[in-house]
Amino acid sequence: MKRGLSAVYIAGFLQGAAFVLIPALGTTLRSAPYDMSNATYGMLYFPEIIGAILAALSAGAIHKRLGSKGLFRLGAISNAIAMTLLVVAFFSSGLFVVLLLLAETLMLGIGFGLTNAAINRAASLLFAGAAAAAVTILNAVIGGATAVSPMILTGAQSWLSWVAWPALILLLWLVLLLFPLAEDKDTQEIGGLRAWRRSMMPFAFAVVIYAICEGSFGSWANVLVSVDHHLPAATGALALSLFWGGMTVARFILGSIPDHLLSRRWVYRLAPIGMAACFVVIPHLVSATALLLAFALAGAACGIYYPYSMAFGVAAHGKEGTQMAGLLVGALMIGEGIGSTGLGPLQHFISLNQIYTFSALWAIPLLWLAWRNSRQKQSAS
Repeated sequence: MKRGLSAVYIAGFLQGAAFVLIPALGTTLRSAPYDMSNATYGMLYFPEIIGAILAALSAGAIHKRLGSKGLFRLGAISNAIAMTLLVVAFFSSGLFVVLLLLAETLMLGIGFGLTNAAINRAASLLFAGAAAAAVTILNAVIGGATAVSPMILTGAQSWLSWVAWPALILLLWLVLLLFPLAEDKDTQEIGGLRAWRRSMMPFAFAVVIYAICEGSFGSWANVLVSVDHHLPAATGALALSLFWGGMTVARFILGSIPDHLLSRRWVYRLAPIGMAACFVVIPHLVSATALLLAFALAGAACGIYYPYSMAFGVAAHGKEGTQMAGLLVGALMIGEGIGSTGLGPLQHFISLNQIYTFSALWAIPLLWLAWRNSRQKQSAS
């Protein structure tokens, strides 16, 4: 086992498990004894997004000052603080709960930005000969944790109390700080403003556009199936689960195939075509079975574009790898925010089905950027 390997992948699991807790607690927080309004509950997400973007963009400068171990530990501590605040919120009431959860989501966003920059960079270095596969599997672990964490939370709520799962995640973050971490082998890595390169921007643009597509699928699958297509609410929830499940399975499968058996550049380039096909087909489907299958395929089509963008971007910027990783984590959050929230106001003018159809046009810049980014000189893949 490579030194630091366990810490990287366990951190990925814990990050995915922690990041989904507030959405998973939505029904609980809007019920007694918390009784949050929809507006108050929605407000909880803004500090998280802001914290994640700012932390991700500053990851390179922090790495330059503290090294990879310091960046990793700072992200883990931020996540531990977030879980502590969530545990304290369980024992609180009234306005104090809202303030605690606003602080919790801010710290969680900071932890997300720092930790993801650190572990994506570390994964690409630990497996320098197969960076794309390593980063893909890491993001599959994060996605898998995102899928199972709500179920564990529900089980804890049934058997004991929902606070048991955040408390366990808190304990595991603290234990993770004792794990051996990967050493800094490249002491010449550049951080801060000196690390910014114009050549980074095509990778960032690719991730922003991709994340808009992911947010359009992930945040609106339930609404499109259960509201626009008038199917049961359970079917809409299942469509959402199958989307994330398809993404996770695709990442595990494609990440596990040896490099000599798979042209990762061509998979990267073909992914936008798969996304476009799903955007075009889904609005015309009627049956529940067809819609569920289509959203599972949409998840599979989305599965590798982000991790491959990360792997190719870090490989093309060896001396600025941490800054590159942080930039792409921030780009992911920006695109997710646009895709998740922007489609709401847009539906005052055109229907969600029409938005999905027009969204197929995103494949044009995504395909061009994938072609361009995968032709960059690869120093670590």
